[in-house]
Amino acid sequence: MRIPFRSLTFWIFLGLFAGLAAGALFGEKVVPLGDTLGELFLRLLRMAIMPLIVTSITSAVISVGSRENLGVLGAQTFGYYIVSSLAAILTGQLLVNILAPGVGSTLQLERSPDAIPAIEKGFGQILLDIIPENPFASMAEGNVLPVIFFSIMLGYFISRIREPHRTQIGDLFAGLFDAMLRMTQLIIWTAPIGVFGINAKIVATFGFSAFKSLGFYFVVVLVGLAIHAFFTLPLAIRLVTGRSPIRHYRGMPPPLVTAFSTCSSIVTLPLTMKAVTENSGVSRKIASFVLPIGATVNMDGTALYECVAVVFIAQVYGFDLTFGAQLLIVLTALLASIGAASVPMAGLVMMTIILSAVGLPLEAVGLIIAVDRFLDMFRTATNVLSDSVGTVIVAKLQGEDVLRKGPAPTTPAPTRYA
Repeated sequence: MRIPFRSLTFWIFLGLFAGLAAGALFGEKVVPLGDTLGELFLRLLRMAIMPLIVTSITSAVISVGSRENLGVLGAQTFGYYIVSSLAAILTGQLLVNILAPGVGSTLQLERSPDAIPAIEKGFGQILLDIIPENPFASMAEGNVLPVIFFSIMLGYFISRIREPHRTQIGDLFAGLFDAMLRMTQLIIWTAPIGVFGINAKIVATFGFSAFKSLGFYFVVVLVGLAIHAFFTLPLAIRLVTGRSPIRHYRGMPPPLVTAFSTCSSIVTLPLTMKAVTENSGVSRKIASFVLPIGATVNMDGTALYECVAVVFIAQVYGFDLTFGAQLLIVLTALLASIGAASVPMAGLVMMTIILSAVGLPLEAVGLIIAVDRFLDMFRTATNVLSDSVGTVIVAKLQGEDVLRKGPAPTTPAPTRYA
């Protein structure tokens, strides 16, 4: 059997098990090395956060805002994506608060904060803080939410200026985002080193019992994704179309399996288009508009995961998050999911944005990175499923006869999609 040396998953698990073994064998002697390697990974993440936010969200808004004929179709599309993402986030938030996987955890980290800034702020102050007095100061200070707000505003107004400047500036931000994406992918490849260091230190300091709550967290995320995929989304189809969602789901295995395997909504896009047009009766006009936007901005599974992960980390640290702090998590998860790239493990990078917004140490990423790759597969499949459901719903709102009974609709020969 060929060992996948080129697979990031292989190296992450190698780093994980090597770290566990080193912590168990060498005890406190491995802590200095673990500290250094873990901090190396976290510094690289911190370096990329602000440039990634500005370039990813600005370029995404420019791309969407520059599309022609947005009108009612665009409003319906974005309305669905916002509502579905919020439903996913609230599902995860409800589960993680009820089941509380991090409460009572024996796991402790060195940089345990004395307070979470978001807890100390009122709802009104949180809203005011979204608007930056100086966006460059917010970037320098690591204030994430004002930077996201500024990036959205900047992208929107760039999309409104005249040609050729709109295209030139849009191409500039698209190029910068591509460069940051490549840099971030390189940083993600240092994750095995960080995983080794962080987990070696945890085992050396607290032993293996510290990881019990991590398995509980893993289950909570999967339950949340299952509820969204097999209850919330089918219910949305039933309410809007008045027809059974079974037919739509029967056509989705090919794109879902591809999404599960590749962890990329973009790679899955041609298969998703084929499924919704040939099986669910959606026109190519609707599919070619809704699905590419969804692959960019609609990340239900990612948003749910981010919310659960951040609340779980707060529970591990022993903080009882207030309504205002959890509202901040919901809002930031929604905005961060819009800018998340459709590539493997992008959700992990975007989660560091939420940790920074709430005021939790980035070191906490080490708690969940060991299981992130597995969860990435499930949440990407959920993202793609939500995109497809949104296409059916928007097509119905546009007056198309979707999910009709009888033989599957015939379609013209496949065409190339942009």
